[in-house]
Amino acid sequence: MRTVDGFILTPEGFVQGQLHIEQGRIARISGTPVSEYEVRHGAQALPIVLPGFVDVHVHGGGGFDTMEGGESALRMARVHVRHGTTSLLATTMTAPLDEIRSAMAALAQQVRERAPGSARVLGVHLEGPYINPGKLGAQPAFAKAATLEEVMDLHAQAPIRLITLAPELEGNLALLPQLRAAGFQVQIGHTLGSYEDGVAALQQGAEGFTHLFNAMPGLHHREPGMVGAALAHARYAEIIPDLLHVHPGAIRVALRSIPCLFCVTDSTAAAGMPDGDYRLGRHTVKKCLGGVRLPDGTLAGSTLTMDQALRNLVFQLGLEIADASQRVSTFAADFLGLDDRGRLAAGAHADVVVLDRGLQLQRVVVEGEEIDLANAG
Repeated sequence: MRTVDGFILTPEGFVQGQLHIEQGRIARISGTPVSEYEVRHGAQALPIVLPGFVDVHVHGGGGFDTMEGGESALRMARVHVRHGTTSLLATTMTAPLDEIRSAMAALAQQVRERAPGSARVLGVHLEGPYINPGKLGAQPAFAKAATLEEVMDLHAQAPIRLITLAPELEGNLALLPQLRAAGFQVQIGHTLGSYEDGVAALQQGAEGFTHLFNAMPGLHHREPGMVGAALAHARYAEIIPDLLHVHPGAIRVALRSIPCLFCVTDSTAAAGMPDGDYRLGRHTVKKCLGGVRLPDGTLAGSTLTMDQALRNLVFQLGLEIADASQRVSTFAADFLGLDDRGRLAAGAHADVVVLDRGLQLQRVVVEGEEIDLANAG
């Protein structure tokens, strides 16, 4: 049996005590309830124990890009686990179908079996090609409307858990109920759709929005746009809290409007790497000044890691640790329909991060495995 001691965040709140792990699962949590104030400011500066982070939008890290195939997903998962991400979705880029198919075939092994020292790759987030060619952002110009046959063909290469699509493309809206019936979660993104398009997509089965505010029409009081549809109607949406993609004030608006707003990194191969040129699908992107951009200056993913996302929420936006933890762990797991990840409770996977009061990582446990943070990756 492995144990973790400290201030442990349970679904009911913090307890000062001990978390017990058996066979990769949480066996029980024992302790005495404490307030968050005591956790952050009390005389006892014990470790803070939170659920491992869940990131549903990861393109790369450590110099490796999902679309490269080979061992890129494994290397990426070993980079992000060093920053507390215990489970993730490997995210593809818009590309010709044969390139997407090849990349997904390479992902299949990592999805089937978690390699030691890595985060769990839960499946694939298919971010393209079913997006609007007029709102590509950093996506290459191979956008197209979706068909169920095509999606199922890609799904046969590696399990798709999440699909981003633009509902205004011909056929995409009508396809939504079929995608949901087939078990896929769907987000609206890379879209030029209107408020009405967003509402219709939610009614047809879409449940979230891909990197809210980015690559979609903004809010205007006479044309609420896709952002307006999200703020008015969504329960779930991704947001990139690197404080570069979205202004802190806009994040605060979303926090007040969308009950289960959750964080993603949208990280690229440049995450965890020095400034320089990196791959993002077919693009070459440059990391500099804390961001990643195309040659024309367009933001192209991020260098964010989930531990930094947590710190940004708490120290820059002023969220309570318990609230911030839900937004980097629990809500994303709930969105994917996973009740045994993203929370510290008996029976859940033993995905655990241990931090100091500055929310700097001290330990990471994935499915009961203690990660060697010094040598991982």
